[in-house]
Amino acid sequence: MIAALALELGPWSWWIVGLIFLGLEIVIPGVFLLWIGLAAMVVGAMSFLLWGADLWSWQTQMLVFAVLAVALALVGRRISGSNTETDQPMLNRRTEGLVGRTATLEEPIREGKGRIRLDDTTWIVQGPDMPVGARVRITMAQAGCLTVEPAA
Repeated sequence: MIAALALELGPWSWWIVGLIFLGLEIVIPGVFLLWIGLAAMVVGAMSFLLWGADLWSWQTQMLVFAVLAVALALVGRRISGSNTETDQPMLNRRTEGLVGRTATLEEPIREGKGRIRLDDTTWIVQGPDMPVGARVRITMAQAGCLTVEPAA
């Protein structure tokens, strides 16, 4: 049934497939279906020129579509992936953004472990033994645990 519909529509079937992929890109954004839709539209444009040719069988069309989809996806990834700079580089790396800050110990550091409060969060810290109320500076953040040293 689908094959008969594709033969009846001719080159327009590729344009319809391309528009479906572009419509799905709008509904499910991810900048991936865009390139597949563009590949289908390019095959549709080529089909207008080559539709009656013996060389332009459905197998050739699918092969050209597959190659174009992969090639356009790789080119699109390279184009869209180049803009990685941001004005907030620590936005999704909260613990790394804490390095250099100072805080007061809420629980003493005993046997290398203690707690501090920064903003609205209590953090587990590790460092040399210190009493409650001591000022500490965060020197490293790793896996949700902060390493501290006495603040100068």
